[in-house]
Amino acid sequence: MNRIYLKNTEGFDGASSHFIPDNFTNRKVNGVKKNTVLYIALIVLAVLALASIAADGGRKFTTTLTGAAEIPGPGDPDATGTATITLNYGQSQVCWEIHVTNITLPATGAHIHVGTVTEAGPVVVPLTAPDAMGDSSGCTIVDRELIKAIIQNPEGYYVNVHTLPLYGAGALRGQLSK
Repeated sequence: MNRIYLKNTEGFDGASSHFIPDNFTNRKVNGVKKNTVLYIALIVLAVLALASIAADGGRKFTTTLTGAAEIPGPGDPDATGTATITLNYGQSQVCWEIHVTNITLPATGAHIHVGTVTEAGPVVVPLTAPDAMGDSSGCTIVDRELIKAIIQNPEGYYVNVHTLPLYGAGALRGQLSK
């Protein structure tokens, strides 16, 4: 059996096989304290995370649209759909993808409104109305403060779609949420 002898046992606790270097948290790596290296690494990771959000196109909100949610109603009882809203603060841009079914198509309007789930509010972002297939997508430039307000309080905003002749005030609606 071969034996291994340690010439320098500093940092070896003797009771176990763990090596515990002296002053481990303040060790220097290439002349820089280990804590400084750790802080730099955390900053780099945070910057990369923010960059990936920007590259991803912003903050997404998806909501289910229904006639029952329309306020003051009634909305179209058979109407269903989804709306995905992407808010890009850095580009002052709101983008959307809407798909609706069981309504009169093409729709006559689509908007983001300010208002809680129990209120009907004014239009803050006009959207393109869904076409004859029930689809709408696009982007528009809006004030950054509005984007910031929606991101901070999405529950205070909703998407709705209008049709004629029966549902000019709104055929279906979906509240944004976090």
